[in-house]
Amino acid sequence: MKSVLVLLVFLSVLVSKSSQFFVTIDAHSEECFFDRAVAGTKLGLMFEVVEGGFLDIDVKITGPDGKTIYQGDRESNGKYTFATHTDGIYKYCFSNKMSTMTPKIVMFSMDIAENTVNNAHQAGNMTADHNKLEEMVTELSNALTGVKHEQEYMEVRERIHRAINENTNSRVVLWSFFEAAVLLSMTIGQVYYLKRFFEIRRVV
Repeated sequence: MKSVLVLLVFLSVLVSKSSQFFVTIDAHSEECFFDRAVAGTKLGLMFEVVEGGFLDIDVKITGPDGKTIYQGDRESNGKYTFATHTDGIYKYCFSNKMSTMTPKIVMFSMDIAENTVNNAHQAGNMTADHNKLEEMVTELSNALTGVKHEQEYMEVRERIHRAINENTNSRVVLWSFFEAAVLLSMTIGQVYYLKRFFEIRRVV
C-alpha cells in the first residue's frame, strides 16, 4: 500500500505541470507564450504586474482555432482557469501597447493538469479504488500548487506595497525637512527685516 501511495504521488507530480516566469514587456510591444494540450485538459494562468507604470497590462488567451477564451484590459493581476475544448496549441499574450514609454515586468505561471483518471479508465490498468485514490492525490497536488502560487504572488504584492510605503515615507521626510528649512528661512528673514526697520527708525 505504501508503494502504491508513493507511485501515485509521483504520478500526480508528473500530471500537474507548472512553470513560473518573469518577463519584461517594452512599451508598444506584446509577448506571447504557448502551451500544447489535448481536449479536456485543465489549464490555468496566474499573473501579477510587478513593476512599471500604473502596474497594468492587457491579457489575452487564444485557443488553437483562433477563438478568444479570455481577454482583459489594463489588469494588475488575475487568475483564470479553463478546460481545453480541442487539441492544439493555446496562446497566452501580454500586451503593453497602450504604454507610451514605460516597460512592464510581469510575473506569471501556467499550470497544466491532465485528466489522468479518465485515461486510466480507458486503459483499464487500474482498479476502481486505485483510480479514486489517484484522483484524490491529483486534486491534492493541484490544490498545493495553487497554494504555492498564491504565496508567491502574496510575497510579490507585499514587496510592491513595502516599496510604495518606503517611497512615500521618504517623500514625507524630505517634505518635512523642506518645510522646516522654509520656516527657518522665513524666521531669519523676519528678524533681519525687523532689525533693519528699527535701525532705520532710530537713525531718523
